[in-house]
Amino acid sequence: MILGLIEHAQGALSERTLETLTIARTLAKDLDTPLEAILIGEEVKDLADELSAYGVSRVHLVQHEGLKDYAPDAWAQSIVQLAEAQSPRAVFAPSSERGNEVLARVAARMDLPMVSNCIEIQPAGEAYKITRSRWGGSLLEEANYTGKIKLFTAAPFMVSLEEAPIEGELEQNVVTPTLDDKDFRVRVTGRAQAEEGVSITDSAVVVGGGRGVGSAEGFDVLEELAELLDGVVGCSRVATDSGWRSHSVQVGQTGSRISPDLYIACGISGATQHWVGCMGSQKILTINTDPEAAMVTKADYAIIGDLHEVLPALSEELRKIK
Repeated sequence: MILGLIEHAQGALSERTLETLTIARTLAKDLDTPLEAILIGEEVKDLADELSAYGVSRVHLVQHEGLKDYAPDAWAQSIVQLAEAQSPRAVFAPSSERGNEVLARVAARMDLPMVSNCIEIQPAGEAYKITRSRWGGSLLEEANYTGKIKLFTAAPFMVSLEEAPIEGELEQNVVTPTLDDKDFRVRVTGRAQAEEGVSITDSAVVVGGGRGVGSAEGFDVLEELAELLDGVVGCSRVATDSGWRSHSVQVGQTGSRISPDLYIACGISGATQHWVGCMGSQKILTINTDPEAAMVTKADYAIIGDLHEVLPALSEELRKIK
């Protein structure tokens, strides 16, 4: 069998999880083995039925009184015990902060290698041929991977979602792991309510600002354009480090990865770390005074000019159209 760790929040499956199930199902088909899922926590039974649409034939519901919220060591120990009992050929997780954190702990506890950011996996006997994203998505690496149980995380935004509903009913297996106090040394004890509104990871349009915006007040023209486009404002790391915008709207390797229909990058040079966060966008328009900037060379469209002149002009034309 192939096992896939399901990441969820507030009763919803993450898109990264569905991408992971897609690549895991492809491997399961190549190996002629079933795809099964791991759901950890309480009140997750309602999510189980959704998984059958993505080829999952059996769900292992991991339940314990201490697993009311996320605890990385407890999650890892639960997966280790399940893997030892079920002997899967591979275990998948999303290449998210949580997925990488948990599977790295699983690898350490089982003394196994782990391969992150996988795009394609081809079985070839004991050694699997792996294609994965490296260096922030700037190159692809091909490697051979051996191990008693293979541990993978799927690269975000690199796999197209594909449904493949199973025939028949989804089987459920309730599992109660053996956990002790040390497994809960790190755990979620509370949550801060995020500001209301669409997040940068969900919006169809994101207007991002970088060093070229110049100040916190400089973002006013970005806010105006975003409002006209029913979008949200994001930023690069330099804007966060400068205190102009919150880290919650930072796009990049140390921020959020986005995949809007349109990303408008304003005054952003396009360093690799930022490109990693926005490369999943359907279309990218960049506004920059430097025609040689990396963001200009990578974008679908570019306007060479001062964003403080260009954005008000764009907003004015949009108001005329509306």
